[in-house]
Amino acid sequence: MNIVTISDLHGRNNWQQVDVRQYDKVIFLGDYTDSYELSDAVILENLRQIVQLKQQYPDKVVLLIGNHDAQYLHFPNHRCSGFRPSMQPALTKLFAENRAVFQLAYQQGAYLFTHAGVSMNWLNQLPEESIKAKLNLDLRNLEQLGSALNRMHEHTFLHPSLFAVSYLRGGYGAAGGPVWADKRETATDFVTGLHQVVGHTPVPDFLTFGDESGSITYTDVLQTKDAFYTLEID
Repeated sequence: MNIVTISDLHGRNNWQQVDVRQYDKVIFLGDYTDSYELSDAVILENLRQIVQLKQQYPDKVVLLIGNHDAQYLHFPNHRCSGFRPSMQPALTKLFAENRAVFQLAYQQGAYLFTHAGVSMNWLNQLPEESIKAKLNLDLRNLEQLGSALNRMHEHTFLHPSLFAVSYLRGGYGAAGGPVWADKRETATDFVTGLHQVVGHTPVPDFLTFGDESGSITYTDVLQTKDAFYTLEID
């Protein structure tokens, strides 16, 4: 499977440089909103076009949720920097009308894609017995962790965990969740047995920590150059 990822656009349209027809999966890693440079109209139209791309290629395009998107999708909760009150009604409406096309995670075999990454510390902080009893989810089954994260997102009682912010990002959580985890958490505490691909933390070049037993790759480079992380999965 030939995969390309597109990370942290923040209203930019350089995703249009990607020829969708050349890939089996095109995975947007979230943060479509909140630019310090672009206008409300440009950001909104760009997101509308991305949604249209998903509708055109429903089985090929994957739209993940970033922390900057969550504050509009779940307004008034999960606020973060860059919030635009002027855009909130229109963005909340757009996310609500297209809620079904956005998801928290995507997994292909041992490869897990989220906005910010999953750390072992965060997994260990979850109310595992409650999740297993209420949702019949086994969070230790790494082959289904992506599906479990998406199931968890459907239940608001788990949103405080999913959108947890650690002190490293100005929050109070013991560990950042998969939408907010900081590179300083995930680079040293990624989940063995998985190869994660994330955005969220700006890096000058694609950066990978780990080995064949487990790894995490940071891909948020679009602030400095037009580059999209690609990989082949058997």
